[in-house]
Amino acid sequence: MEVSQHKMATSKKAAMEMSVGTLVTIVLLMVVLVMGIILIRNIFGGSTDAVENINNQVTNEINNLFSDSTTKLSISPGDRSITLNVGDVPKGFAFSVRNNEVSEQSFTYDVSAQDVTRCNIDRLEAEGYLLPKEGGFTLPRGAKLDVPELVKFDLPEDAPPCTMTYLLTVEKDGDVYSSAQIFVTIK
Repeated sequence: MEVSQHKMATSKKAAMEMSVGTLVTIVLLMVVLVMGIILIRNIFGGSTDAVENINNQVTNEINNLFSDSTTKLSISPGDRSITLNVGDVPKGFAFSVRNNEVSEQSFTYDVSAQDVTRCNIDRLEAEGYLLPKEGGFTLPRGAKLDVPELVKFDLPEDAPPCTMTYLLTVEKDGDVYSSAQIFVTIK
């Protein structure tokens, strides 16, 4: 009888050690899984972030979008959606233009608030967030900007959390050369 109680106590102890070991293994695997998900999110999520400055990664992304010879306008981030946080340093989007005309051309650009209805502000206030709102440049035939233009948003502390749509319009000789919508989410 004493031998069977000893076997039972040993078997309970072994079962307890096995379940503790299993729990430790599961916890460690979950930690590794979460860290892996965060790493992958940071790697692949970087390209959809707002642009803080023009660097090689931004320039390369814009140049890759010009692989089609008919492309006139290229924007980074490629999905044209940016998320900004109130209180952050000014961030925004970068763009480049290719002159598909047969001679040198002068271009102007303008960024305007298109839809601010979900933000309970007017267009003038939304356009006040822009740094710069407009600009211009000259390009030889077939050339694109060596350094992309950078448009940033300088948000005031009382900027509402919402999504707004802006319109980037590039003009040549007063006519629209190309345009694109930019979706800005403020958190």
